[in-house]
Amino acid sequence: MADLAVMPRPTAPPPPPPPTDLFGEPIEAHPPWFRPDAFLRAGFDPDAYVAELRAYVPLESLAAELRAHLAALRAELVGLINRDYADFVGLSARLKGVDAAAARMRAPLADLRDKVAAFRAAAAAALAALRAGLDQRAAASNARELLELLLDTSHVVSKVEKLIKELPTAPSDSSDAEVGSADKGYTGNDTVESGTDVRETQSILLERIASEMNRLKFYISHAQNLPFIENMEKRVQGATKLLDGSLERCFVVGLEHRDAKVIYNCLRAYAAIDNTSSAEELFRTTVVSPLIQKIVPQNYAKAVSGVSSDDLEDDYLRIMQCVENDCKFILEISSSANSGLHIFDFLANSILKEVHSAIMKGKPGACSPGKPKEFLKNYKASLRFLDFLEVEMEVKKGGGAACIGEEWVRQRSRGLGGWLSTPPADMRGGRQCPGASNLGAILPFDGNNKRQHSRTFL
Repeated sequence: MADLAVMPRPTAPPPPPPPTDLFGEPIEAHPPWFRPDAFLRAGFDPDAYVAELRAYVPLESLAAELRAHLAALRAELVGLINRDYADFVGLSARLKGVDAAAARMRAPLADLRDKVAAFRAAAAAALAALRAGLDQRAAASNARELLELLLDTSHVVSKVEKLIKELPTAPSDSSDAEVGSADKGYTGNDTVESGTDVRETQSILLERIASEMNRLKFYISHAQNLPFIENMEKRVQGATKLLDGSLERCFVVGLEHRDAKVIYNCLRAYAAIDNTSSAEELFRTTVVSPLIQKIVPQNYAKAVSGVSSDDLEDDYLRIMQCVENDCKFILEISSSANSGLHIFDFLANSILKEVHSAIMKGKPGACSPGKPKEFLKNYKASLRFLDFLEVEMEVKKGGGAACIGEEWVRQRSRGLGGWLSTPPADMRGGRQCPGASNLGAILPFDGNNKRQHSRTFL
């Protein structure tokens, strides 16, 4: 490769210094009005340039400067060509043997190119095969998950049906147990204990079925619009219907016997199937409604004999006693610590709902603002009733007593105090009775959600 050696390039002599005047300032080659850099602009317009200069420069002077500038450019071009001419002429001599060297390197490079192309093709084929395998693996995994889901769904449905078939063997009350105990000569205590065990066993079984139904709903939600699931829809609906009926009977029997374990298991079952409204409605119709109907219709019947029945104060006192004696047990069960039953709201959806319905139907005159004195008295009695529910009915949470908060009062008072939204007018002066406004704003709370008693409303 000695032929490719580059000869050392001779250094050019330094350019001569620019001429200067008497004061040492460089002498400009062109007058101040002539700027050669204007020709290098991208938007240079010769006509505009000449028209601009002819206003104060004669055309002969401009032409002379242009000729001088052209001559200088040609001289500079010739100097640049002559400066590198020797190297250009000797280039052919220095490149002797380059073709042979390039020919010697071309063969290995071509071989390397062929190898790289072959490796690239093999890598592309392997990558395509790997991607196809991954796609097949993902499809197989999805199919396996779907198949396992369908198998689990079928297994859960069969399990639920089997557990439901075992329910009739566990009677919902103690009547069958009492008949069997009489034939075998058992005592009364044994009969009660046997009935209690039977109810508890059935409630535990119902809770287990409810948890399986919750699991079944989860599977069905992830496998919708599949023929296998559609074929099982009737079986699922039948099992759901049987579960609802059995759970309703067991819960009603637990309420009638005040069986805390049965009620607890049934409430957990209702929570598992996300059907809290049914439990609240059953408690209202089974326990609350008979108690309230004994109070409001009884006083309403007194109106027939001439005694005014628009007064709600005595009714509220009796309702408070009933709530304390006959309803507090389920509130304690549903609010027990770590029970998961705090989603139930028996105070609002059972007690207050039934009280409001009974007052609207049994004593519509108590809700009329046309009688300001009676209305105001009933209004204050209603506030005391809400205050009783807020102060007396303490909810046990985590071993401590936590009162019902401000949001509870606001939401629950809407049902009972909705008929109090219109303040009555004072018959003496035509003024509105003070305090007859939103019930939720009358019971104040501080930032820590603690009670601040406000007994004086007027």
